[in-house]
This record gives sequence, C-alpha cells and structure tokens, in this order.
Amino acid sequence: MIPALLVLRAGPAVTVQDAGRFGYQRLGVSPAGPMDPWSHRLADRLADNPEGSAGLEIGPGVLELEVRAERVRIGLAGAARTVTIDGRPRPWWSALSLVHGQRLALGPAAAGVWSYLAVRGGIALPPVLGSRSTHTLSRIGGLEGRALRAGDLLPLGEAEIPTDLPDQALGASPEPIDGPIRVVLGPQEAWFTEAGIATFLAAPWRVSVRSDRMGYRLEGPRIEHARSPNIVSDGIVFGSVQVPGSGQPIVLLADRQTTGGYPKIATVIGADLGRLAQTPAGGSVRFAAVDLSVALAARRHARERLEAALRSLAPIGRGGTLDPAFLLSVNLVSGVTAGEP
Repeated sequence: MIPALLVLRAGPAVTVQDAGRFGYQRLGVSPAGPMDPWSHRLADRLADNPEGSAGLEIGPGVLELEVRAERVRIGLAGAARTVTIDGRPRPWWSALSLVHGQRLALGPAAAGVWSYLAVRGGIALPPVLGSRSTHTLSRIGGLEGRALRAGDLLPLGEAEIPTDLPDQALGASPEPIDGPIRVVLGPQEAWFTEAGIATFLAAPWRVSVRSDRMGYRLEGPRIEHARSPNIVSDGIVFGSVQVPGSGQPIVLLADRQTTGGYPKIATVIGADLGRLAQTPAGGSVRFAAVDLSVALAARRHARERLEAALRSLAPIGRGGTLDPAFLLSVNLVSGVTAGEP
C-alpha cells in the first residue's frame, strides 16, 4: 500500500504548497508557495519535517481527510480551526498521529484566512521545476496544477513514526504582533507626491473581496502620483505594493506575476507578510515605513518567536488538553542552568 491521504471534502482554496518555486521568474514563472511563510514553517517543524516541505495550505473553508497509510504524523499551524479525529476534538497548534482509516476534519478558519497542514515525510507528488507548489493560474505543480477536491489521493513520502509518540500541542501559540504592517518605501517612491506617500502611510485600508493569492487589492483614499502611473516593467517580489492609475494599492503576494508596469510605493517586510495575508476580505490594515535595519531585526525576531513557540510543545491528555500528570512523568528539560539567587 502506497501511503496516502484521501480528500473527502475540501473548500475552494486548498492547495499543495512547499516553500516555493525559485529561479524561474526571469522566464515568467511565478514562485507560488505559502501565503503565510512563517505558519508554513511552524507546521513543518511540528511535523518534524525540514522547513519548506510540501504540505497543504487551507483557505477559509473546510477540509476533511481519511488516512490511507499505516500511520501518519501531522503538524497544524496558521489560522486556527476546530480539529476532530473521528469526531473527537483535538487542539490546534498541534502535532498529531493518526492511523489507517481515521478521519481528520478541520472546520472553517475562526480568525484569519490561511492554515497549514504538514505531514511527516511531505506530500510526494512529482516536482515541477524543482517545486511541488501549486500555481493555479498557470496550472503547474501540486496535483494537476489545481485546488484539491473530494476524491483526490495524495501520496506521502516515507517517514518513520514511532507507535508510542504522543500527540502534542503548543502551550502558547506564537506571540501575536500588533500594530501596522511594516514596509520599506520604494523602489519607485519618487513616482508619488509627498502627499501621496503620506496618504499611503496614514490611511486605513480595507482588503477588497476581489483579493486572492495573486494579490490583495486595498480600498481607501486615492494615492496621488507625481508622474505617470506607468513605468517600464520590472521585477515583482513578495510584498511589492503597486499603485495603478486608480490610486488604489495592490499588494502582490505568493502567486504574483513576475514583472509589472505600475510604480511600487513600498514593499512589505518579510516578517509581516503572514500578518497581511491573514487579513480577511473586509478587514482593515495600516502601514508604517521602516528602514532595512528594522526589517532585518524583525526577521530575527520572527524566528525567535517561532522557536519560543516550539519550546512550549507538550503532550496532550486524553481530554485534548495539555496533560500535567504526563508532563511530570517525562523529562522535558535538556539541562540545568545555575543562576543568582
């Protein structure tokens, strides 16, 4: 039997994603990859996978799977959802083991948009241009280049999963970051008036219902251009904020086009890409300009937050909560540090 997961039910935006398809933008191929890279990494770590392994990105709808393998180990991260295994509740932000025939059901996102399910060993679909990420607009990667639907069978990579490995959950979800989405201005801020830049940084922006994995359209006051709203097309990165002639910004995201001919007023810093992506349609965001040193420090802090969350990982009791009795029965300390009294 080839180990696999059978899709019983899937919302409209469930796709296979790994870290992304890099090195081909010059040929017009979008990287794709996860909308919330930090949550994708955390799911991989919970499943004990190398970061960037192929797993499932789940949009705001539901997902139900049946295990067609002797045993699987999964990690769940990102926008929180209800979780049941054969109808029995389990916690979010968790690492769970399932056996053949068991059914996993994930409810709609309670807050946020994108959730991640990693499977130890990864999803073993054939890579396309070095990646298993799905880019539905060009229909490459993943399973036939499309979103998943009922009846799909997802082959799994080989993985050794001990039978006595306990289910685990984070004692504390990753520390949330509040405040505006941080951006580095440019590279074409000279195409905008001072008033236009001030409008971009001062106004609240509403995420349009016309947003998708390619980009989030933002609605608010008109941003004033200082010159033509057209440039010679140049490269687009994850988080580029284009402003077309309408004066309404568009943040380009995972499925972005590779080049664009509208001036870019700013770029969202890497540490905040997931925060922006998790804002649902109708939600509001604000922006704040920072310099490169702040952006690099924020990336280091994001990694520290991920590691701090993983240090809180602990076994789950029979009732689906962290089990104090079990915690006392195992050694969760790798060393002792002496300190001042």
